[in-house]
Amino acid sequence: MASAAATEHRLRTRIRNAPRALLRHHRSRRGHPEVELVPQPHPYTRALGLTAVVLLGAWLGLLIVGNVRAPVGPMDTTMTLRPSLTGGTKINISPLGALELRSHRAPIRLDVDVDQLDPVRSQALVDHPERLSGLQDEVTRDVEHGTVDLAVRSCVAVVSGATALGLAVYRRPRRALAAGGLALALLASSGATAYATWNPKSVLEPKFSGLLSSAPSVVGDARSIVSEFDVYQKELARLVTNVTKLYDVTSTLPAYEPDPGTIRVLHVSDIHLNPASWKIIASLVEQYDIDVIVDSGDTMDHGSAAENGFLDPIPDLGAPYVWVRGNHDSADTQRYLEDMKNVHVLDDGRAVSVAGLRFAGIGDPQFTPDRTARVGGDAAERMAGLRLASALVDQKTAGTPVDVAVAHNPDAARQTDGDVPLVLAGHVHHEEMEVMPYGTRLRVEGSTGGSGLRAVEGKYPDPIEASVLYLDRDTRRLQAWDEIALGGLGLTTAEVSRHLPKENQPGATRFSSPPPNTRP
Repeated sequence: MASAAATEHRLRTRIRNAPRALLRHHRSRRGHPEVELVPQPHPYTRALGLTAVVLLGAWLGLLIVGNVRAPVGPMDTTMTLRPSLTGGTKINISPLGALELRSHRAPIRLDVDVDQLDPVRSQALVDHPERLSGLQDEVTRDVEHGTVDLAVRSCVAVVSGATALGLAVYRRPRRALAAGGLALALLASSGATAYATWNPKSVLEPKFSGLLSSAPSVVGDARSIVSEFDVYQKELARLVTNVTKLYDVTSTLPAYEPDPGTIRVLHVSDIHLNPASWKIIASLVEQYDIDVIVDSGDTMDHGSAAENGFLDPIPDLGAPYVWVRGNHDSADTQRYLEDMKNVHVLDDGRAVSVAGLRFAGIGDPQFTPDRTARVGGDAAERMAGLRLASALVDQKTAGTPVDVAVAHNPDAARQTDGDVPLVLAGHVHHEEMEVMPYGTRLRVEGSTGGSGLRAVEGKYPDPIEASVLYLDRDTRRLQAWDEIALGGLGLTTAEVSRHLPKENQPGATRFSSPPPNTRP
């Protein structure tokens, strides 16, 4: 009984002291910060954010380090995987355009850029034509190896990109690793989908763009390629031979080497609204270190205001641009070019000094974008040429003689014979060079646009032609010229040939070209 009474007493005492103990405990915690509950983001929001990090990181990884340089036969290519809503394969063949195949349906697209033909491997095929019989198997193996390398590199790229971006966003290694793992799973599932939907017959229904858009009508469809593969083997041999000649051309050119002081003029004409011409011209400007570009007209096709945007790349070609109006260029086209930086429009005998040369020119007196339109004929061209010749005489009398005259039509250009050393023209869509009776040299350029929209009117497409003219900086006389011809639509040939005036040919007496004789 005594022990029970003692126990009851202790319990009553503890109960009476409990409020004071709680009060002391509360006072002891008064100096600590209070913890508040923070609302957590909705699971769907977190999932959406993580998905965005994974996709963006994977895309950045592919963009930065996700490409592979792979040799395919005699070609050097760059293979890349890109995010896509439709999938497929895109083969870029600059500057001809692109070929698209519906090879698979997956959220990734395979891009293959054909960079160049390797001269060593190309020459080996030329020296050993028997290797052509095994070229198909060799290309197949190269593509397989390139694809495997691309798959491995793409895995590393997407995991690295997603992990790095996840670490930057979340600053938690676990979240970053989760982003990398999800990116790898996404790539693997995309690859599995591509494999499951792979369509080897897609080569029978290709989609062409750029200059290649006319390839089916010029080359034939893929069925003929399959059924007549031996013909295409011969064509491949011809292509490789021509490209190898292009690489070897410097060792077989005539004995003229332009010195650093030589003025280099790129003559183009009759582009006729071909967008690929700008890439070709820019490449030639860089390759030949061009000082000035001369365009002898017909840059447009109908001369409409809607076409003017086609001219926008001209200021960025890398050299001053001298231009005269052709019969397919309107007055609106001319006004548009006159407002452009680094462009010199010549008309009515106007003269201008560019890159150490003095140019004068006249626009075509006729505007005939529709060839059924009534025209003034050759008489109008000759009258324009006589006005240009009169302006050349005035320039010479004033002590500022013109070095190069420019007209679109050769009939107009021929009227300047005896009044200028060199006159440039176009219009006829093929190259000509002649020395006229009174000493003026006439250079007629072909179509730098491969005749543009008219490329497939004839049996064979017109070649893309341009010339590099080398003029002495002191005498400002023509010393040599290179004729450059690229295969037109559907063709893949390339040729460069150098020509010399008689006085510059090996064995000839070396002297400066005399000025043209004065006409009576």
